[in-house]
Amino acid sequence: MKWKREELKAWTKIPTRWMDDDIYGHVNNVVYYSYFDTAVNGNLIRATGIDIRSLEAIGIVVESGCTFHKELSFPEVIEAGLLVEKIGNSSVTYRVGLFKEEDPEPAASGHFVHVYVDHETRSPIRVPESIREALKTILLES
Repeated sequence: MKWKREELKAWTKIPTRWMDDDIYGHVNNVVYYSYFDTAVNGNLIRATGIDIRSLEAIGIVVESGCTFHKELSFPEVIEAGLLVEKIGNSSVTYRVGLFKEEDPEPAASGHFVHVYVDHETRSPIRVPESIREALKTILLES
């Protein structure tokens, strides 16, 4: 699936780094997942106004995927857009799109699933209310 720029709701600019490129002259495929992680967690910290590492629950990535549409390379600025597809009892499913700056077509479309677990026991628990409230602002309209 190719995410559309206009459907994504929260944006983060991420500069590519020299080390992101591989010997083929483009950003290596594994680095895209780092960009997803930066977009999701950066948004959570900005939206909640708290250090999410201090919560009683932490979001663990249980699933992620990426479809590549165009090459990215150094030096470029990536615009990472996201929206929340679903908030479950203990999970949150995100859509993430990576775009070259001001390009209407995505370079990559992906998904990212967090399951919230107790910091100590690592057992699944309800998504904290502070996270739920913040994510409602970027939730996909049904």
